Amino acid sequence: MNAPRSWPEFQATLRVPLVLAPMAGGVGTPALAAAVSEGGGLGSLGAAYLTPTQIRETVAAVRARTDRPFAVNLFAPQPLPSVTPQAIAAACAELAPFHAALDLPAPTLPPQVHEDFGAQLHAVLSDPPAVFSFAFGRLPPGALSTLHAAGVLVVGTATSVAEAQLLAQDGVDAVTVQGGAAGGHRGGWQEDALAGTLTLTRQVAQATRLPVIAAGGLMTAGDVRAALQAGAALAACGTAFLLADEAGTPDAYRRALQSGERPTVLTRAYSGRTARGLRTTLTGSVHSPLPFPWQNALTRPLRAAGAQGGHADLLSLWAGEGYRQAQAASAAQIMANLTP
Repeated sequence: MNAPRSWPEFQATLRVPLVLAPMAGGVGTPALAAAVSEGGGLGSLGAAYLTPTQIRETVAAVRARTDRPFAVNLFAPQPLPSVTPQAIAAACAELAPFHAALDLPAPTLPPQVHEDFGAQLHAVLSDPPAVFSFAFGRLPPGALSTLHAAGVLVVGTATSVAEAQLLAQDGVDAVTVQGGAAGGHRGGWQEDALAGTLTLTRQVAQATRLPVIAAGGLMTAGDVRAALQAGAALAACGTAFLLADEAGTPDAYRRALQSGERPTVLTRAYSGRTARGLRTTLTGSVHSPLPFPWQNALTRPLRAAGAQGGHADLLSLWAGEGYRQAQAASAAQIMANLTP
């Protein structure tokens, strides 16, 4: 059993105050995580949708590219919500026309709608990263103590002061505070006020003794500097890396970002959980989504077909409000542009 180093000791090993926000679903690749870590920041793997075997393979792929610290991110375990046959039928009916247009089989739920957190965590611990981060809730006490025993620092995600205080009580080593401008899924689990990133950073820094990682709308070196001045220890950037050479962003997704024509919206259409992304035909057509992870599983075939066929309106185009400032460049160049 190894005691984790303190967060200040760990942070001192980083050359730049940047964290790659974990992006699950294929956008965040081992190459991107490794590039950010090699550049002196903290690369992250969004592993929530990966099987245990895939987690081991992906961690190995990062280690083959860098010996620098990196993080692995999972979704906190939560009870599977119940859904009625009527709700399933309504959700399928909304997606049926999109399936028919692509000659796909009628939408239906698969036998398994999410990965087992315990098995995923076991895979993470088989080759422990420097940092483990999580979203959507709180970790079971046993998981937190097991991670610490393996020498892993643990970072929770909060969208409010109340959530950050609960995470502090649980014993996490740092907290990512997610402002309302952030792209992708909202990482909290209680009431989400969609607060401004700098405001929330100040509030959490004052209300807890935890190191704060600010996330949401940080697209320039000036944004990062402002977050650090507001009390953040580090700045997390995801949308800024969507067009990185090393990112797994599909071509249709990239074109939609680069056109800059679409506004961002908060939607549950793709996954059943509130997330910020570019407006699509699907975000305006789905009004009865199933709760997460049911809806996420239900839309997976449609999203896969959209990526393969280049249909941006079928993709979950997760992006923060500042996405128009994203640059198509190497991760190293993007980091240089973000470093204050």
